[in-house]
Amino acid sequence: MNHDLRYALVMLAAVTVLSLLLRRWQSKLPLLWWQKLGLGIGGFCGAMIGAKLPFALADWQGLASGTTWLSDGKTIMCGIVGGYFGVEVAKWTLDIQIKTGDTFAVPVAVAVAIGRLACFVGGCCYGTPTSLPWGVRFSRAGDTLARHPTQLYEAAFHLTLAAILFVLQQRGIFRGQLVKLYILAYLAYRFATEFIRPEPRLLWGLTGYQWAALALAPVFTWLWWRDAIRASNGKAAYNSACADPAGVPR
Repeated sequence: MNHDLRYALVMLAAVTVLSLLLRRWQSKLPLLWWQKLGLGIGGFCGAMIGAKLPFALADWQGLASGTTWLSDGKTIMCGIVGGYFGVEVAKWTLDIQIKTGDTFAVPVAVAVAIGRLACFVGGCCYGTPTSLPWGVRFSRAGDTLARHPTQLYEAAFHLTLAAILFVLQQRGIFRGQLVKLYILAYLAYRFATEFIRPEPRLLWGLTGYQWAALALAPVFTWLWWRDAIRASNGKAAYNSACADPAGVPR
């Protein structure tokens, strides 16, 4: 079985697991089936566009002809971010007012972990050479050097984070913020692990992914802060409405 077929099969497993977990996690959302479907489609389309967008912008001729969208090359980091905004667009389009992010956090983390296993069996997204005993030789690297299996590192990270997010969700901690916590954690992880990935170095010795992480982290920090303020204001308004004229809660 060649690398491309193995990659495709494991990626298919990742999409299948994501669909099944989303169906379970969103079963209690007070939404109609077509609204849930719309959220899923929005997230999927946003993820696909986000995953390809950096490569499309780097190839203007391919972008103009449309070939870039069909070629190899995707980034999980921008795919996750694109998926987030894809869901937000779907919510705006369908006039969905409730918070839905927490239902995506664990399913997406598990699916991305499986997706990174697809990268490992496909022989892509490997790390820099290493002398560590668990180094792996990847034929697609074009040499015989043992390299960091960064795909497995990342798979372990996402599975661990999925477990943490599950516990937080069960305990009601960071309610409504879990998907942003997941994205911020991944941005930090990706920034740190780029130092053992053979990506081109740009300004100040940082890779494009590291600069993207630095740009996106403040965005999601602000989104967290905005949602926290809205939740606080909503709670204050509710308490005010439930109080009698003397200010005593009813």
